[in-house]
Amino acid sequence: MESVGINTAQNVAIDYKLASVGDRIVATLLDYIAFFAYFLMIMFIANANNWLTDSAAFWTIISLPVLFYDLLCELLMNGQSFGKQILKIKVIKLDGSRPGLGSYLLRWLFRIIDTIGFSGVVALITILINGKGQRVGDIAANTVVIKLGKKLSLNDTILNKVNNNYQLVFKEVEHLTDKDIHTIKTALNYGLKHNKWELIDKTAEKVIETLNVKTDLKPIPFLNTIVKDYSHFQFME
Repeated sequence: MESVGINTAQNVAIDYKLASVGDRIVATLLDYIAFFAYFLMIMFIANANNWLTDSAAFWTIISLPVLFYDLLCELLMNGQSFGKQILKIKVIKLDGSRPGLGSYLLRWLFRIIDTIGFSGVVALITILINGKGQRVGDIAANTVVIKLGKKLSLNDTILNKVNNNYQLVFKEVEHLTDKDIHTIKTALNYGLKHNKWELIDKTAEKVIETLNVKTDLKPIPFLNTIVKDYSHFQFME
């Protein structure tokens, strides 16, 4: 499976597995099946209640949920539609962060070019030649679709479990953000898994510089301590 290198806001390079073209097509087909089921349900209800299904107003109103489906799903479901959720793929920014409304809106607007107007041919060609698995909407929004791993536990998120009697080591963690901790954990886990010790050292140096702290801890225990301190700090708020 292809991957994409992402440079985070902390200047740390992380590789993410790209969602395959097949995954994206199947996810879209699953969404279309949901649309078909939705229209069948509406028609069944309309016939049972003798609604005027031949009016333009009727079709306009019932088509609105389908029209805004991708935008609302990705916005409310953290970069996923129901099809993407089933295939375990999601949309993220090229810096690894969560897209905002503007990014999702651009992806939605360019979907007309990518899929509707040309039956997906433009999207398919762009994804294949782009090198980052991006369709036109992704390029415009600076986003990419990645493949997710196993279901996350608390320790896989930005927070770690800490004991109730845990003692804070670096109070300076209050100056960090969720995004910072996500970057630290991602770099640490990736470095440990792939023996990227230089990545871990670089991340530790960046955190020390950012927080202006002094420590005798080695990079790995230092970063683990930072994550635990931040988790403790968040739970205490």
